[in-house]
Amino acid sequence: MAERKPRQPRSKAPTRSRQRTKPKKDAVANPEVRLDELHEEMFKLRFQFATRQLTNTARIRTVRRDIARVKTLQRQQELTAAASGR
Repeated sequence: MAERKPRQPRSKAPTRSRQRTKPKKDAVANPEVRLDELHEEMFKLRFQFATRQLTNTARIRTVRRDIARVKTLQRQQELTAAASGR
């Protein structure tokens, strides 16, 4: 039977850190309009996907996450307004 090499301890490889992106100024200024645009884009992307016309399927994921970001910003604004209104 062949001898095995001793295992080397794993090195601490740098982990991928999430890139923190600043929200677009338009999303902060008027999140309702931005949300409507994103919902419309999502509808179009889903339609293209269903008819097999969509080439960049990753765009669906990106738009879905953008919608979540805008909704998060809206909720944060609601909470800060409620906290300052006490």
